[in-house]
Formats: sequence, C-alpha cells, structure tokens
Amino acid sequence: MAQTRSAQIRENLPHPVIDSDGHFVEYVPAFLDYLREVGGGEMATRFEQAWSGSFISPKWYGLSPEQRRDTRTIRPAFWNVPTKNTRDLATAMLPKLLYERMDEMGLDFSVLYPGLGLVAPEFEEAEIRGATCRALNQMYADVFDEFSDRMTPVAVIPMQTPQEALAEIDHAVETLGLRAVLMSSYVQRPIAQLAREHPEAAPHARWLDTFGIDSAYDYDPVWARCVELGLVPTFHSGSMGWPNRRSISSYVYNHIGHFAAASEALCKSLFMGGVTRRFPGLKMSFLEGGVGWARNLLSDLISHWQKRNPRALSNYDPAELDRELFQSLFYRYGGKLLRGGDPLAGEETLQSVTGSAEDPAIIDEFARCSIESERDIADLFVPNFYFGCEADDPITASAFDTRKNPLGARFNAIYGSDIGHWDVPDMREVTEEAYEPVEEGLITPEDFRDFVFGNPVRVWCGMNPDFFKGTAVEEPVARFLAEE
Repeated sequence: MAQTRSAQIRENLPHPVIDSDGHFVEYVPAFLDYLREVGGGEMATRFEQAWSGSFISPKWYGLSPEQRRDTRTIRPAFWNVPTKNTRDLATAMLPKLLYERMDEMGLDFSVLYPGLGLVAPEFEEAEIRGATCRALNQMYADVFDEFSDRMTPVAVIPMQTPQEALAEIDHAVETLGLRAVLMSSYVQRPIAQLAREHPEAAPHARWLDTFGIDSAYDYDPVWARCVELGLVPTFHSGSMGWPNRRSISSYVYNHIGHFAAASEALCKSLFMGGVTRRFPGLKMSFLEGGVGWARNLLSDLISHWQKRNPRALSNYDPAELDRELFQSLFYRYGGKLLRGGDPLAGEETLQSVTGSAEDPAIIDEFARCSIESERDIADLFVPNFYFGCEADDPITASAFDTRKNPLGARFNAIYGSDIGHWDVPDMREVTEEAYEPVEEGLITPEDFRDFVFGNPVRVWCGMNPDFFKGTAVEEPVARFLAEE
C-alpha cells in the first residue's frame, strides 16, 4: 500500500499527533445485547421506543409536508456516514481495523467519541437513560480494551442530576477502567409554573440547565470528583432542535454552528457561575465547535465587565441622574415631545427610560467568579478551557494569533479528526488537511505542534499525569512534560 500524504507528514514531524476527537459508529445489534444484560429483555424495546421519539428519529419521514409544518418536526440528520468509501465506514465500526489504519491517517493516538452515545444521555426517562449509558460504557470498555496503546473511548455520562452523573462516573472509571468522559452540555428542564398549570404544554417550552449559573442543582460535587479522579469533563452536545435550529426542510440549516452554540452556552454558564474560580485546576474541553465562538465569548466577557463591573455601573445608576439638568435640557430641546408635559412629573415615565433602583447586593453579576480586572477574566478562562477544532476548519489558525486575540490570549485549540462522520469523506487525508495552514504560512510549526500534541498533552495530562502511560506516545509525552 502506497504511503499516504498524512503518513508522510507524520513521519517528518518531531512529535506525535494526538487526535482528541475521533469518532466511531456503534454496531447496534451488539449494543442491544449489552443493553439486555444490563436492563433485561424489555429494556431493548423501551430503548427503541425512546430512540424513535428523539429529534434524530425517522418519524419525520412518516409525516406529510403539511404535518411537518404543523408540528414543526425538524429535518433530521441523514446520510451521516461514508458509504461510497466503504472501507472508512467499516473502519468507524471496527476498532481492530481502525487500529490497523492509524498510521495511514498520520495519527499516533486517538480519544474516540461515540455516535449513539452523544444522544443516549439525553433520553427523557431515567431508567432507560441509565441503562443505555451503562450498557454503552460496558461495550466501549470491552471492544476497545485490546487497542488501548493507541486509542481510548470516552464513557458517556448523563447529567440530569449530580447524583446520576457521579454514579456513572464512578462505575465507568472505578469499575470499567475508562479514563475519559463525555458529559451532556445541558439538560432541558420544564418550566415549573407551566408544568403545574399547563402540563400538556410543558414539553414544548423548556429552559436549558447548563450546570453553572442558575442551575437547578449544585454540580460542584461533580467537578470535585473529576478533579479527584483526574478526569477532563468533555462536552460534545449539539443544539439542533433549539428554536433557531428547527427547519423542517434543511438538515444543513439545523446543523451549521450547532455544536458551537451548545458549547458557548455551557462555557459561558460555567465561567459566570464561578466554576473555574472554585476549581482553578479543572480543565474542560468543548468539541467540534472550533475556536471562533471562544474568541468571541472571551471578548464579550471582557467588554461587558469593562462597562458593567460594580464601579462602572454607577454610570447607569438612576440615582446619579442630574434631574435639574435633565429637565432644563428637555424644556430647551424637547419641542413637540413636550406634549407629554414635565418629564419629571411621573416617576413611572422616568423609570421607563432610566430603569428602577436595584439591590446593590446583587448587581455585581461577576461576583461568582470574583473578577477584579480584565486579566482575571483571561486567567480564569484561557488555562481552563480547550476547544476541539477539525482538520478543515479555517478559523483554527486564529487561536494562535496573540496580536489579534483579546489580551493577547493564545487559545487552547486541540486537534479533532472527526473521522467517522460525513465531513471526513476520506480518513487518510485528515492530518494532511490539518497541516495545510503550516504550508500556507497561517500558523508556524510550533503552533501546529501545540495543536496536535502540546495542547492535547496539556489538557489530558493536566488532570491525569498518567493519562498516556502504557500508550504508544508515553515516552514523547514524558519528555514534553519534563520540558514544560
């Protein structure tokens, strides 16, 4: 077999290539066997019913165009895997074949994410959700075990409650020996008043619990357990089905930006909720959404703090209004607007412009993360968060542009090959494509090293120094860490 361009690039690199977001496709008949072992014979039937009711289910196909419009049933994902490239489809399903082909792809090690496992933690019914996650994790541990020197699967962790998350984390890590976890990015919860007064409407109007600010539960025990076990919370949920992603005719419309949107909501919540302040050593990764949204979020956090920190808020305090000046200017320049009479005659009229008095104890919306300066924001954001970027993402180079990034930040972009999905029609080309920005002068070889090796080592070993122990990259990782 002729050497691929990806293999040639890897051969000439002075460092390994670590893939932090490859994908595999579960073989469903095997999974159902595991599910029967975990939950009994009826659980497989209950799972299939839950699957058919999910947003990616085939129910769309059974509706007429009029029914789809009437129910706003979204166009589901379709043709998600390579079929013309049959070898790649088999590779995504067969760990042994993937192991055999890693060198073709220019990959030394891969952290692998599921297909079905992206959806299973979001099933509505707790018993089905728990059994499905438990069965999937057992299957992942079994089928990937003999290939652990070059790949490791993530365990899927439901996040409906901290207790549910903790139970599955402990089982996956302590019992099954898995070393990476995938957590839901959010939980859709009913609005309490609506559920009480109009239960039939409650399923159609929900709020997103993103585990940080205003969460229904305290998720600090989950983050504390991750620190204790050396786990990186990783997130890979989408947002198809959100109000702005409910096209009944276009999967592309629903798909564009949906991973980034879910990640932005979660990352903002964790930051504003003070999670990185309380757990400064906790590293988290947000996958398949690129780094563009992260640059924008950090910029927005800084600019909002500049204008809305406790000191700056005095600029907008209604008590600071010079009423005499305001009234004189209004009489002098109001003209036809004076039909309403004296602008200070009614407090309600004035409050409609200036706003009402606020409780000074709750106006500092950055209090949970104890921000005193712009630098505090960057220090609580940049070291903690890592961002999965695909090989063909042209925005990735911006992660390393300290001249243009806010406060000179260098964002932690990590390479995610995304093999196993439709946007990788040929697995042999992923590392070749990831290297193109170096050839085009958009990033330096040192930037590329951080992208495919340095940052992956920092995130995985930053929580667990032994993450790569016993793997094909153990020695170069140890040398890298010794030099850091």
